Amino acid sequence: MTGDRPFLGAILMVGFALIAPAMDALAKLAGAVIPVGEILAFRFGFQSLLLVPLALALGCLARPSPAALGWHFARAALILAATGLFFTALRFMPIADAIAIFFVEPFILTLLGAAFLGESIGWRRLLACGIGFFGAMLVIRPSLAALGPVALLPLGTAVAFALYMIATRYTARALHPVALQAWTALAASALILPLMFVFNGSGVQPLDPVLPQGRYWIYLAGVGVVASVTHLMVSAALKFAPAASIAPLQYLEIISATALGYLIFADLPDAQTILGIAIIVSSGIFVIWRERRSQLPAPAP
Repeated sequence: MTGDRPFLGAILMVGFALIAPAMDALAKLAGAVIPVGEILAFRFGFQSLLLVPLALALGCLARPSPAALGWHFARAALILAATGLFFTALRFMPIADAIAIFFVEPFILTLLGAAFLGESIGWRRLLACGIGFFGAMLVIRPSLAALGPVALLPLGTAVAFALYMIATRYTARALHPVALQAWTALAASALILPLMFVFNGSGVQPLDPVLPQGRYWIYLAGVGVVASVTHLMVSAALKFAPAASIAPLQYLEIISATALGYLIFADLPDAQTILGIAIIVSSGIFVIWRERRSQLPAPAP
């Protein structure tokens, strides 16, 4: 039953946070040679190959209605945009910096929830969002000076992913989590694979595919496998524990990303970036805590 095994949910979320940056590291390694569109095709193609049979085995992959199919494609377009922007950023930025900037997503989601879903937010959460954005600027400014507008790509990822989460709220309740992820992967594959054929030989670097060689096959397969496994871990974690309880554990990604960035790419955040990360994490945890409190039933009179 949902929410009756919070410890298991927390363990799964910790596992997700520690493993997920491996996908980013593999995408960064692959991105040295492989166009970002091709990495996306492998990422969602492998996810389809792994999750569709699983959803069929579970008996939860029912044919969607036309309206539901439209939502699947809308979500797929948003997650493609979010992932594409992030993988592009990783070609130029340390993994930990990119993930830290992306973690303004809870603040954007809070503001979008108020704008599009009519969710109420108090001044404390608004203040925390403002402080979180200030922390993000501490991380962005050095990269902006060194790299130019590419440093803003993880911010674009955060916006696209927040919109993806808004769209997910309209569809998640009616579908099994594995089926939801399977349909998203199928829709994303249906969007990105034709582009690979259209742009083949075009010279448009992000979308002109190349034939992988040697270890790049391993990198691409790893992106798809890690993405599938970690998404299943999140789905299972949310089945066993309330989202508000385990969401702060996602910030452990920064630790794993920093470790992988140092071990593989010899990247370490500087003092200003570390301060910005600390501000983002603290503000994000406060926003999640306030969200959880707002969902608690009012005390009896």
